[in-house]
Amino acid sequence: MRKQSGRVRFAVGSGLVLSAALAGAAEDDAADAGQGEAVASVTVTATRRSASLQSVPLAVSVVDGERLERSNRTSIDTVVQEVPSATFRQQGGNKDSTLFVRGIGTISTSPGVEPTVSTVVDGVVYARPGQATIDLLDIDRIEVLRGPQGTLFGKNASSGVLNIVSRAASEQSGGFVDASYYQGKEKRVRAGVTGALKPGVLRGAVSAVLSDYDGNVNNVQGGGRVNGYERRGVRGRLDFTPNADLDIALIADYLKSDSTPTQTVYRQSSAAFAQALLPVVAGVENRQVNADLVNAIADINKGISAQVEWRRDGYTVTFITALRDWDNTQRTTTSPIGNSADVARVTSAYPATRDIGTLNFRQVSQELRVVSPRGQAVEYVAGAFYLHGRDRETYRRIVTTGVTTSATDSGRADYGIDSDSYALFGEGTFNLTPAWRLIAGARWTRDELAYDHVRSSTRTVAFPGVQPGTQSAGDTSETGYSGRLGVQHDLAANATAYATWSRGYKGPAYNVFFNMLPRDALALAPETSNSFEAGIKGSAFERRLTVNVALFHAGYANYQANFYDTVAGAVVTRLINAGDVSTRGAEIDVSARPTHRVTVSAALAYTDARIDRFNCPPAAAASCNLNGRTLPFAPHFKSFVRAAYALPLANGWNADVSADYSYQTRTQYDLFQSPDAIQPAYGIVNAAIELSSSANGWKVALVGKNLADKSYATNLVSATGYVTRAVPRDDRRYFGITARKEF
Repeated sequence: MRKQSGRVRFAVGSGLVLSAALAGAAEDDAADAGQGEAVASVTVTATRRSASLQSVPLAVSVVDGERLERSNRTSIDTVVQEVPSATFRQQGGNKDSTLFVRGIGTISTSPGVEPTVSTVVDGVVYARPGQATIDLLDIDRIEVLRGPQGTLFGKNASSGVLNIVSRAASEQSGGFVDASYYQGKEKRVRAGVTGALKPGVLRGAVSAVLSDYDGNVNNVQGGGRVNGYERRGVRGRLDFTPNADLDIALIADYLKSDSTPTQTVYRQSSAAFAQALLPVVAGVENRQVNADLVNAIADINKGISAQVEWRRDGYTVTFITALRDWDNTQRTTTSPIGNSADVARVTSAYPATRDIGTLNFRQVSQELRVVSPRGQAVEYVAGAFYLHGRDRETYRRIVTTGVTTSATDSGRADYGIDSDSYALFGEGTFNLTPAWRLIAGARWTRDELAYDHVRSSTRTVAFPGVQPGTQSAGDTSETGYSGRLGVQHDLAANATAYATWSRGYKGPAYNVFFNMLPRDALALAPETSNSFEAGIKGSAFERRLTVNVALFHAGYANYQANFYDTVAGAVVTRLINAGDVSTRGAEIDVSARPTHRVTVSAALAYTDARIDRFNCPPAAAASCNLNGRTLPFAPHFKSFVRAAYALPLANGWNADVSADYSYQTRTQYDLFQSPDAIQPAYGIVNAAIELSSSANGWKVALVGKNLADKSYATNLVSATGYVTRAVPRDDRRYFGITARKEF
């Protein structure tokens, strides 16, 4: 990778962005200079009731949906660039990808473990991390709640919540068509209509998306590109208001996604491996692979939900019923130098493997929630929640070796998980005085979990990557508690301070996977956490400046993490109760409107996430001397700065110029601290120029991504003799154009 001084680049880049915006503001005439506007107020539902972002006693990052669309950030992995407290682990398939908040996240393909960061879309909890591989279609905003949120959001929110809120149907008829094209043949077309079907009573909206991208990795065998995607989706919504006290929303969505994710060889240490890799040459900016069986991942995410809100005497009762299905098919290879069709490359040292897996996950959930009136001595939220999940998976591994002749063996596993979760929860705010409030809440959760697993093999003994046949089954149940206590004090009309303690709970787990062994039949203990957070939120200069600061410390016991182990002669990851970990740090978010034409926002997070005590399993294949080491995917510093300048033109047109800069310090991607899995510090600069006319309904923008042409990796995986890297979309500079017509 090209070397750069991370802190210097951060300071210079931030200064350039801010200087450019402020220089434009300085050139405004005197009349314009006196027309500054307040920073827009943001409404969030982080406390299960609508409230101003500046008033809620917890740390929340909010990302605007329209801004994400303009920036070509259309999936979860790209959104985290704007949220310094969050990172994303990109791996081969969606089953392996994970979101981290404040350095805490769970890495596992097992259906028997829950995510640490909960994804909630329009009030519906997504039980599996892979379900969050959605196209961000018709999004109003994304709220990232930082830290344990188990009291109101449940057991799979022990590190945070990704709360996605879509746009409601409009009373006024309208529609849009927009299209974008980016270098690398990335295309995206969206269209939607909305309006009243019966004025004042029934409104509807439907939108659709078609997008595809060839990829940015060249496959030298047969030509073509990989690491791309193709998505087709539709989302519909009906909002029914039969009277002033009742709202009913029916939402349905469908998304089909096909992708070819791959990891390129980043570094190698064996002359024999380098020879077998040719004509591909390993390198830190390598964007080539040599494969005649490319990875192919197919996902279908679909669901329907009904949300009913009934209001009476200031109370609001909410019912949310949802059904979701996730189908996933993965065809992947773990051999970077060949596969079963190329015997010359396949050896006993480098066996070719082809994995074919299918997954079907279905969940049914029901939530009942009561919200009390505002302005009372005690304001509260109380409710009940139930979720049933059923997962069925089939996984087949085909292994080809070529010692003297080509030989092929295979194994197959059929397994699944059934889970039921019941919960009762409540949280109250006690208004002691107009300026002082106490916060107290608790959640009771009952988990019931059962698994079954059967594996067959073409051999009666283990061979590379496959254990002999076996079968097992088991079940477990646990009762857990979450809670929150806190105090909030209004320092002034435009400033508030808070301090909270939160207890998180994540349920029991089973390490169910293809090569599951009898030692994996025992259930993992629940993961618990204790978190302390203190913060100040305020505004100044007639709300032209808002500042939010948070300090936090959280400790996790029985942390559920993947441990490297050797199974059938191959290094694999095994889910265990890894011990105790902790995270501490500080976060600051700033928004400013120095003039009505200039908007500046900045966010900085310092995170120190570490392993306090690691439990080394018996007969471990890897070193367990990890106490005091950094958790993976947890850079110490991460920041995001954005500046925008609006300039009115003739004939009612406007020009908006914006730039943003994201930066993070060196990041360790490996729990076991491999020196080959460290991503050096890097910064990414993006910019856009948009021309718009509200009268004509037109918006046209030129977008530039990674203008400094910085190559980086979103994941580095160390194997015997080589290291591979996950290549992000913006691994190199590219440009695009977008156009939107509203009618």
